[in-house]
Amino acid sequence: MSRSDDSFVEYGIEDEPPLGTSLLLGVQHYLTMVGANIAVPLILAGALGMPAEIIPRFVGTFFVVSGVATLAQTTFGNRYPIVQGAPFSMLAPALAVVGVVTAADPAGPAWQTALLQLQGAIIAAAAVEIAVGYFGLLGKLRSFLSPVVIAPTIALIGLALFNTPQVTSAGGNVSLLALTLLLIVLFSQYVDTAHRAFQLFPVLLGIVVAYLVAAVLSVTGVYAPGTPGYVDLGSVLAAPALMPIFPLQWGFAGGPYAVTVGLPLVGKVAFGVPQFTSSFVIGMLAGVCASMIESLGDYHAVARLSGVGAPSERRINHGIGMEGIMNVFSGLMGGSGSTSYSENIGAIGLTGVASRYVVQVGAAVMLVVGFVGYFGQLVATIPDPIVGGLYIAMFGQIVAVGLSNLKYVDLDSSRNIFVVGVALFVGLAVPTYMGNVGSAAAFQEGMRGVAYLGPVLGTQVVSYTVFVIGSTGMAVGGLFAFLLDNTIEGTREERGLEEWEESAEADEDFASAYDRFVRGGETKGD
Repeated sequence: MSRSDDSFVEYGIEDEPPLGTSLLLGVQHYLTMVGANIAVPLILAGALGMPAEIIPRFVGTFFVVSGVATLAQTTFGNRYPIVQGAPFSMLAPALAVVGVVTAADPAGPAWQTALLQLQGAIIAAAAVEIAVGYFGLLGKLRSFLSPVVIAPTIALIGLALFNTPQVTSAGGNVSLLALTLLLIVLFSQYVDTAHRAFQLFPVLLGIVVAYLVAAVLSVTGVYAPGTPGYVDLGSVLAAPALMPIFPLQWGFAGGPYAVTVGLPLVGKVAFGVPQFTSSFVIGMLAGVCASMIESLGDYHAVARLSGVGAPSERRINHGIGMEGIMNVFSGLMGGSGSTSYSENIGAIGLTGVASRYVVQVGAAVMLVVGFVGYFGQLVATIPDPIVGGLYIAMFGQIVAVGLSNLKYVDLDSSRNIFVVGVALFVGLAVPTYMGNVGSAAAFQEGMRGVAYLGPVLGTQVVSYTVFVIGSTGMAVGGLFAFLLDNTIEGTREERGLEEWEESAEADEDFASAYDRFVRGGETKGD
C-alpha cells in the first residue's frame, strides 16, 4: 500500500514511529473519539436505569471492546488506521429495545433484562453483517459508487454532528469551546513548523491545555459544580481502581436468564444469557445497515487522507466482515456494537499521522486502561465544551475531505451539481425531521395513519427500519446520491469514474489475514 508522492502524510499506513512517540500519537487518536465512546454508554445507562455503581464498569466495557475491535480490524480486517467504537447508528434501535422491555415491567432487574435482550439483537444482526462482508455483497456495489456518491456521503459524516449539544447548546461554555478550537487551530495550522510536537500532537496539546485551564478554574471556584466546563476531580478518586470485565458479565444470581457457574479461584459467577426477539433483531439490523453505509464512506475518507488509492472490493468486504465479527464480540461483552469511527479520520487530516502501528498502540492502551476505573472516570470529566471544540475541528476536516473527491468529476455538469446538492440537502433534512418526530415508536404511530399503506408502513419492522436509516444522515444522503447517480444519464468520464478507477487500489494489492498468516504471503500493496 504505497502513498502518493504529493501526500502531506507525516507517517504513512505502513510506518512505525518510535514506541514513545507512538504511545502519545495513539492516545491522541483515541482522545478524538472519547466523547462519543463515553456518550453512548452513558445515554444507554440512563435509559436502562442502571445502578450508579455499575456505570464505571459499563463505560470500561466500551473501551475494552473498542481496543479489541481496533486491533482486530487493523490486523485481520481492512488494515486501515481507523479506530473502532460504539456506533450512534445503532443507538436508536438500542434505545427502542430498552424502552419496550423496561415498559413491560419484566421480572427481576429491568435494566439487566433489557440489556440481555439488546445483546441478543446485536449478535443476531451482526451475523447478517458478517455474511454481507465475507460473501462480498457490499464490495460488489463499488463499481456503482462514483465520486458523485462518495463526496456527499463523506461530507455528511462530518455534518451529522454540527448541531450536537456540545457544539450548539445555548447554555454551554462558549469561551472554553472557543479556547479549545483556537488551540487546535493554532497548533495545527500556525505554529506547526515551529516545533515537531505542534505538528504531531495538535489535538492532544489542545485538549490537555484546555482541560488544565478548566480544572484550575473549577478548583478556584470560578466554575461551580453542575455548570458547563466544571471538572469534578473528586469523582476520579472515588472511582474503583480495577473492574472485572468479561463476556456475558451482566448476569446476577437468581436474576432472569442468568446461569451461575462455579469457577476455580473465583467462586460462583452468574453469566447473563443473551435473549433473541425477532422484532428487536430486525430493528437492530436497520442500525447495522446504516453503520455499514457509514463505514463505506469512512474507508474512502481514510484512504484519501492517508494518501493511498480508493479501497478495493476485497478490502471493503474484509472490513465489513470484521466489523460484523466485532459486533458479535460487543454483544457478548454487553456493549452496544462496534463500527469505524470518523473522529480519528479527522485527526489524520490535522496531524498527518496515518500509521496503522500508531492506532494499534493506542488500541492496546485503551484495552488495558478499560479495566482501570480511574481512567474511565478521568476521561468522563472532560467538559462538553472541550469536546465541542474538538468536534468542530475534526468534523470540519471530514466535510472538506468528502467534498475534495469532487475533483475527479465534471463540476460544469448540471447533473453532477444536482445530485450532490440534493443528496446533501436530504441528508440534513430527513434526520432533522426524524429528530422532530422524537422516537421510533412515535414514527410507527404516524405511519399507521398513512392512507392505504398504513398497515404495512405501520408495522414495527418497516417503521423502525425506516426511522433508524432516516435518522442517519450519511445513509440517507448516500442512498439518494447512489440512486440518482445511477439512474440519471451521464458518461463515466463526467461522473469521475475513469480517473477514480485509475487511482483506486486493485484487489491484488490487498492481502487478507488468510493470505498473510496461512499462505505466508504479502501482496505488493501490503
